[in-house]
Amino acid sequence: MSELWEVLVRHFPEFRSGFLVTLQLVAVSFAIAIGVGLFVGALRVAPVRWIRWLGGLYVEFFRNVPLLVLLSIAYLGLRRAGIPIGPWVAATASLGLYTAAYVAETVRSGVFAVGKGQIDAGLALGFTYGRVLSQIVIPQAVRSVIPPLGSLIIAMIKNSAIIGAVFALADDLLKEARLIGSATFQYNEVFFWAAIGYLLLTVSVTFAIRAIERRLVVRR
Repeated sequence: MSELWEVLVRHFPEFRSGFLVTLQLVAVSFAIAIGVGLFVGALRVAPVRWIRWLGGLYVEFFRNVPLLVLLSIAYLGLRRAGIPIGPWVAATASLGLYTAAYVAETVRSGVFAVGKGQIDAGLALGFTYGRVLSQIVIPQAVRSVIPPLGSLIIAMIKNSAIIGAVFALADDLLKEARLIGSATFQYNEVFFWAAIGYLLLTVSVTFAIRAIERRLVVRR
């Protein structure tokens, strides 16, 4: 037990640095996922068939290609093709675009939960389709998409470990843990504290999502 605490105390700056980098990595990637996911989700529920097809094509591609392959394409493939992309951009873009496919499907299910009748009513009143989505559908759909969005954030936190574990594109928590472990050979203790760091992030997201759900709950 003493060795466990000794590792944390001795290498706390490295653990803290990796924790903060992981937090930044997830925050930037989630911002990309939300922006792209909302746009693709709007395509998925558009009244024009070929627009829905474009949204579906994006979702099927990014949802069915492993994140590790996307990272390889973004960092190794693009750089070999002469496109000067940095490790941070490659990491956040890959994780963000990958998660955006799941955000888009979450948005689509939330829109369908509102009911097609309200969309038709808005269009009959002369609203454009964009105004129907932004002023009628999305405010109601938010309540139903909050829980799955929380699950997506937790999945992003865990998926971010691939970035530091395989390509070392960011000095995140797992990369710092690997460096400490290779220097001290105390892998059990080091990865225990890395796991605690990831748990702090995921549990915090869980409590935050539950708090948001309680605020948005509809009293019947």
